[in-house]
Formats: sequence, structure tokens, C-alpha cells
Amino acid sequence: MRFIIKFILNIIGILGVSYFLHPNIEIKDAGSAAIVVIVLAILNLIVRPILVLLTIPVTIFTLGLFLLVINAVIVLLADYLIDGFQVNGFLWALIFSLLFSAIHYVIDLIVSKKD
Repeated sequence: MRFIIKFILNIIGILGVSYFLHPNIEIKDAGSAAIVVIVLAILNLIVRPILVLLTIPVTIFTLGLFLLVINAVIVLLADYLIDGFQVNGFLWALIFSLLFSAIHYVIDLIVSKKD
């Protein structure tokens, strides 16, 4: 049940962030937002660990700030893979990833709260 609640709240979060950054981040509809949530989860599960492993020296040198670049690259890759999702540049992908990460963190805190 918590999985479904998290999934729906993440869709709402994606739609909210895209509404907030509207001219530069566009999502066609709620169905596209659901696909974005699924694709981002898969990319974070498969591609992100590979990128982190390959960029360990740069990540250490930048004291972990390069992980923000990896997050933006994941968003741009999702933009490339999904037709109903459009990001206008690297900077907007970075801002989108920061905002959505914050929203995702709050959702995890609320939904995963132990009773």
C-alpha cells in the first residue's frame, strides 16, 4: 500500500516541479509523469551506480558535488527516452533534479514513518 501511495505522490511531485519550472520543463500529462517516475527509478537503479563508479576520482576531488551532475545527466537521459517529457538544457535538468530530490525526500519521510 505504501508503494502505491509513494508512487502517486511522486507523480504529483513531478507534476508540481514541472508546473513550477514550466517554460523549461514540460510534461504532457499525468500518464507521462507516471512514466517519468518509473524511468527515473530504473535509471537510478541501473545507470546511476555505473556512473558513480566510473567518476569516483572526480566525485572525491569535488567533495561529492559531482553527484549533482550525475543526477542532471540521469534527468537528461530520461528526457531523451520519454516523448512526453522535455527538459531545456543541463541547468534546468540540474534544478529539476534538486527540487524533485527534495520532494522525494519529504515523501519518503512522510510515507515511511513508522507507526
